[in-house]
Amino acid sequence: MTTLTSSRALQHAASKVYSYMLLDHSGNWGMDMAHWDWVPGVGAASILEYYQQDGGDEIINRLSEWALAHLHQSGHAKVINSMAPFAIFPALYSVTGNPVFKESAIRTGQWMLHEAPRTREGAFEHTVTEQASFPEQVWADTVFMAVLFLARLARLTGETGYAREALSQLELHLRLLEDKQSGVLFHGWNCITGDHMSAARWTRANAWIALAAPMILQEVEGLLPVPASITERYRRLMAALIGYQSPSGLWHTVMDRTDFYLETSGSAGIAAGIFKAVRMGLLGEAALGLARAALEAVLGTIKADGEVGGVSGGTPVMPTVEDYNEISCIPTLYGQGLVLILLAEAMK
Repeated sequence: MTTLTSSRALQHAASKVYSYMLLDHSGNWGMDMAHWDWVPGVGAASILEYYQQDGGDEIINRLSEWALAHLHQSGHAKVINSMAPFAIFPALYSVTGNPVFKESAIRTGQWMLHEAPRTREGAFEHTVTEQASFPEQVWADTVFMAVLFLARLARLTGETGYAREALSQLELHLRLLEDKQSGVLFHGWNCITGDHMSAARWTRANAWIALAAPMILQEVEGLLPVPASITERYRRLMAALIGYQSPSGLWHTVMDRTDFYLETSGSAGIAAGIFKAVRMGLLGEAALGLARAALEAVLGTIKADGEVGGVSGGTPVMPTVEDYNEISCIPTLYGQGLVLILLAEAMK
């Protein structure tokens, strides 16, 4: 496949995935953009990545309209997991100049610095909008859902306090979730019991950090020096993840369980992270071949109407590792989104 043909194919695939996200999915938890939470937040963040590759005014206008229409709901969803939509606000302010985006972002950033629940180690506690409580639990998801926003707010404002917190949270999550035996990350850490609960090496958990880490480091560049421990831990993580890639190019939903199903969203997130990390010099170019293999496999999961298949549904830290294989695959905005980010990265 020539570079030109490849570029056209990727653009066509990205357009289909994006268009499917814009359809009316009212009442469908996984695909409904018409509310404020982490699922539409990941969708919005991925559309921003697509816009930065495509550059179309129609895309940024849609994002701006969506954010303004649903911002009022954010006051009723003041939990760490629902910080995800704010990740687009610094860019929206930079493009539109609308002060609402900057003011809302700063107000939210201050809440995160001074009021958001934390564990005894200082990590953000993974709080959610559902009727569920995870006291003193650290989840990998938080790095993408909340810490990325802080890094972008730091870039927008030039305030090193936001950058310092973003780096601190990234390091804490890399350290607390690390499986020292394999080098990859566990899904969660329970500070009360001092363990990783079911100790699942869940692929999408790893993907959130594989992707968010280079995005965060890019935002704080020039504001604060990045501790060597962060880049060392990240490189160790990525080297370990590469070792679990299946011959198909994808990762299994629990990566060390080859009897479990192959999962698209986590695979796309890891591959997108590789593309970003190589571009930033965090990984060597030899890793690109593995990212491209994942890309080819992910392309095969995109249906004719743009729906991405093979995406596991919403997944808390499950009681046992075996329970992860029982999560049904459904279309979701985060599945569409992680694939859209991968396609945008591959086109750069």
